[in-house]
Amino acid sequence: MQIGVIGLGRMGANMTRRIMQAGHECVVYDVCADAVGTLTKEGARGARSIEELVSRLASPRTIWMMLPASGVATTLETLKPLLARDDTVVDGGNSDHRRTIARAAELKGRAVHFVDVGTSGGIWGLHQGYCLMIGGDSEAVGRLQPILDALAFTLEPQSHTAKSWLHCGPPGAGHFVKMIHNGVEYALMAAYAEGLNLLAHASTGREGRASDAETAPLDEQLAYRYDFDVPAIAELWRHGSVVRSWLLDLIAIALREDPRLERYAGWVADSGEGRWALKAAVDLDVPAPGLATALFGRFSSRDEDEFANRLLSAMREQFGGHAERKL
Repeated sequence: MQIGVIGLGRMGANMTRRIMQAGHECVVYDVCADAVGTLTKEGARGARSIEELVSRLASPRTIWMMLPASGVATTLETLKPLLARDDTVVDGGNSDHRRTIARAAELKGRAVHFVDVGTSGGIWGLHQGYCLMIGGDSEAVGRLQPILDALAFTLEPQSHTAKSWLHCGPPGAGHFVKMIHNGVEYALMAAYAEGLNLLAHASTGREGRASDAETAPLDEQLAYRYDFDVPAIAELWRHGSVVRSWLLDLIAIALREDPRLERYAGWVADSGEGRWALKAAVDLDVPAPGLATALFGRFSSRDEDEFANRLLSAMREQFGGHAERKL
């Protein structure tokens, strides 16, 4: 099968490689010419523009965008006048499902299919494959099956009847499921981080605390005199524990490479899906406190709570004359 790929970043480039490894022809474009050049050397057909990419594809064309959500609208505006009846455009990034619904409706009016594919697998996907959550009409999804099969996660032999891609429903369904997936991911990551952080601080009873009016005393100091090997515990939990997971595997790798995580500043980004998932929870009256806490924790990691913390300190000084303890 022939497919055009727009966007050759960390995910797009490796997905293209996996598709080519399955014997399919890829025509590729990226704003970074070096990225195009690299994939061209590996067997893809490079294009210098979106127009050139479309011209190199046989009708009906299939074009897969692997772009940040912010780049989808402008790319689609370039694509629209170039598309013809029965062409299929795939958005494999993390777009807001509400925008996906609108885009699919507009392209349907032009007799063009729009398929949304929530894609999970990260930088490991090249070798392990991807989990794909798909929205769109059945005809277009059926036409994509050879590509979806090529990208799919490599399952264990005993799981030969399963597959790692699912047609979840009409336009927007794939992005909705991926949005919730990423909300769950936020909360899981926060739970692991908080638990391991508690282990890392379990020696506080031995180290002692300041004894003054500004510091809460530590009760039962003898109960908190553990010097835990946190990397070893993360490794331990990977084997037989009910909290074992691929995320925990990655945690163990990170701690093995950098036990004190000294090369990280602790600035945690969010690309939008957690926000949209929380909005859906509000719209649908569905409690999601774990997701909310995890999302706000990411805001705090970026010092978005700095003013609030300064204000808390100011209030303590105003009502009680409490001076800040200098760190």
